[in-house]
Amino acid sequence: MTTKQIDYCIELAHTLNFSRAAEKLFVSQPTLTYQIKLLEEEVGFPIFERSGKGAALTPAGAQFASFLAGMREELKRAVEQGQNFSAAYRDSISISLMVRQAVFFLPEAMRIFSETHGDIQIKPVFQYENGVEAFLRNEVDILFALKEQAIHIA
Repeated sequence: MTTKQIDYCIELAHTLNFSRAAEKLFVSQPTLTYQIKLLEEEVGFPIFERSGKGAALTPAGAQFASFLAGMREELKRAVEQGQNFSAAYRDSISISLMVRQAVFFLPEAMRIFSETHGDIQIKPVFQYENGVEAFLRNEVDILFALKEQAIHIA
């Protein structure tokens, strides 16, 4: 299933007319019809009932189109967040926090760090257990732990 097929399905579900949907999507009506047919074959059930007057959603198609619309909005938000992130940050680091006391020190440490490295995002990862192991596996960049918890790293 492609994002184009998702868009085609959502628009056709909205207009219930192949010609109008194709016009709004700036594609030919045969292209739209073919892509909807491929989508229906892929999902294994009819999404639309076709008639001389246009199209109608099947009950399964109505539920499917509703889920697709929500999924498409989530995808749009994910792309926007990625674009915003890439515009603001060139890199990121993750800090494993194993002790509750870290929450007290973290905001100030982040503020100081961002003064000289504003283009790097800091991602706190709260791991009250297994933080040392995550650090050793390179799953996090920095480990914030009590001396007793990290003594065996050296």
